[in-house]
Amino acid sequence: MSELERITARRSELDALAEELGKQLQEVQAEREELVIAERVLQRLAEQDRVEAETAVAEAPVKVQVAGRAVLLVPHRGDSPDETAQPGDYRQILSIVRAAGGLVQVRTVGEELGLEVEVRGKLEPLRAKLTKLADRGWLHKRLDGKFTTRL
Repeated sequence: MSELERITARRSELDALAEELGKQLQEVQAEREELVIAERVLQRLAEQDRVEAETAVAEAPVKVQVAGRAVLLVPHRGDSPDETAQPGDYRQILSIVRAAGGLVQVRTVGEELGLEVEVRGKLEPLRAKLTKLADRGWLHKRLDGKFTTRL
């Protein structure tokens, strides 16, 4: 084999190796790009989780001190499914809604409580209490503003 043939053969080997390395380099670069994208997605998810956790802490029910112990004025239903944990006026509202056996308007509850239902300002505090009971899982508030008991 002449020197020229050996050089040509070696050059052919190196060309094939360069082509193979080029393919590997493209594969490595594509995988690196995928990893960069995956890293961004994970960072976004972690940020969303952090924001949700901060929001959950901010929305956590506020406890007050009663007789030296921390209690919720209106506890979440899951925390205490016993209605006796509710303040008296909230228990009364729950019993009125339950006795209605279906959808109830704020006005109806107000009438049962003996409020002046013709005066709108008298119903707003009651609406707030009903909404608070719904927010805590004791009642269900429909889009039309009516309330009903949870199943």
